[in-house]
Amino acid sequence: MADTTALPGASASQHRWLVPSFFVVLWSTGFIVAKFGLPYAPPLTFLLLRCLLVLVVLLPIVLLFRAPWPHGRIKHVAVAGLLLQAGYLGGVWCAIKIGMPAGLSALIVGMQPILTAVAAPLIGERVRPRQWIGLVLGLGGVALVVAAKINLAGLSTRSILYCLFALLSITAGTMYQRRYCPSFDLRTGTVIQFAATVAALLPCAILFEQLDPALSKVTWNANFVAALLWSVFALSIGAIFLLFKLIRRSNATEVTSLLYLTPPTTAIMAWLLFGESLSPLGLLGMAVAVTGVAFVVKKQETA
Repeated sequence: MADTTALPGASASQHRWLVPSFFVVLWSTGFIVAKFGLPYAPPLTFLLLRCLLVLVVLLPIVLLFRAPWPHGRIKHVAVAGLLLQAGYLGGVWCAIKIGMPAGLSALIVGMQPILTAVAAPLIGERVRPRQWIGLVLGLGGVALVVAAKINLAGLSTRSILYCLFALLSITAGTMYQRRYCPSFDLRTGTVIQFAATVAALLPCAILFEQLDPALSKVTWNANFVAALLWSVFALSIGAIFLLFKLIRRSNATEVTSLLYLTPPTTAIMAWLLFGESLSPLGLLGMAVAVTGVAFVVKKQETA
């Protein structure tokens, strides 16, 4: 199968680090998109529009280039998509929408690498002692980064449940895809996953957010349109393609450990875009998180 995410001009060693780096940067913008987009649309409605636009972009490409479909694995690809898209994104965005502090949300979802490592034997993967050290360091780094931003204002049992649902969904989705369908054409696979997500989100948006054909709950303005377009091209196509590539070539623990770098990267973006402060404790946390991830992804032969 052709690799549709290869970077022209990059050596093998450069490519090994470029893909994770681009993934972390793009994935981290999700919290920035939420800050711009959620004030103007209900969370499930926003995600539904995002998924529909992804299909509008990718379906013509799939048909034009006659991209191969993952015959015999379509159901597995769809299940992984429901967990990674509808479950994870729906849970996080609903939690933030009803008042879950972003820092606390990041810390809860940041438990994913640990949870994945615990469950790794279920898909035949082994976590080395060095990786366990890295996972603990990474989680500690995330905690330091978000410590100054954690508050209990707006916290509710429902928002905590949404975040826990998101945590379980992305963990299960990553492991399921790694186990049952790690390799497929990124174009057709993404179409399948987002079509399944649309089928799941549409009735939920109608039932819980009173979605109507006129999209009366959406406030159309520059911020909303920019957030929507960025979420389609940078997140749903760019970051997801890179995530699938990482799942294909690395074990689940290594892939999920990269998410420890999301809160530090988001904090830097918020500092640049919104003037949010970077505390010395947060800077220390960034260094600890990076060190932890380095311990996890370092290859066996150099351990």
